[in-house]
Amino acid sequence: MGRVVVVGSLNVDSVVTVERHPRPGETVLGGDLRTLFGGKGANQAVAAARAGAPVAMIGRVGSDSSGAGYLERLADLGIDASGVTRDPERGTGHAAIAVAADGENTIIVSPGANAGVGVDDLAPLSALAPGDVLLVQLELQLDVVAEAVRRAASAGARVVLNAAPYADLPADVLALADPVVVNEHEGELLAAAGLDASSLLTTLGGEGARWGDLSVPAARVERVVDTTGAGDAFCGALAAALAGGASREGALRAAAAAGAEAVGWPGAQPA
Repeated sequence: MGRVVVVGSLNVDSVVTVERHPRPGETVLGGDLRTLFGGKGANQAVAAARAGAPVAMIGRVGSDSSGAGYLERLADLGIDASGVTRDPERGTGHAAIAVAADGENTIIVSPGANAGVGVDDLAPLSALAPGDVLLVQLELQLDVVAEAVRRAASAGARVVLNAAPYADLPADVLALADPVVVNEHEGELLAAAGLDASSLLTTLGGEGARWGDLSVPAARVERVVDTTGAGDAFCGALAAALAGGASREGALRAAAAAGAEAVGWPGAQPA
């Protein structure tokens, strides 16, 4: 089985539940504030490890207690965090998340140490080999993401690129990914920008997912608690399945099942 190497963000999430999301200028009362682990990169790394893949993480946390706690968590989960450095000038990234009664969320991210990840942090990618999978998202500087994709492709590794939160990427970077993963909104933005991905995987929420001409239905969900980490669980499980040699259909079904399971717990990562 190949490794999954994740280049991405690590955040601490402050989560509050609300009956409904406020309208502009409106204040609503919420429930108790919870502090949880998050960040799209780390969420996906945790999901890939949970799916059984050997996982390594590249990124940055602050030189604060939150950063120390995050490194301890990754180690406890068996994730190689030797590529996660402590930023001496920035605090650990932070996200403010409101979760409504129907499970839908709104998220505001303050990048913190994630903004300090640079090309020099990508040195561990020199160990990538055919059979490995690089998994990236767009919560880091885009030039760093692009360089990571190019290095991985040059090493013969497979690239899974989650274009979230959406931003325009160079055409050559999109062409190197197999697949580019988007939700419906991100897919519309990609098309509106006149960009194309030769291998495009679109998640469709309750309708399942589509990868090229292959579609799978969504797994049945009895109760939606929190949708915050569903997309990240999907991407992590997808990368793990591909690193294990699964077919497109097999990987897509494993990812859909993981995404459906993730809405059943609070926060972006399972306890």
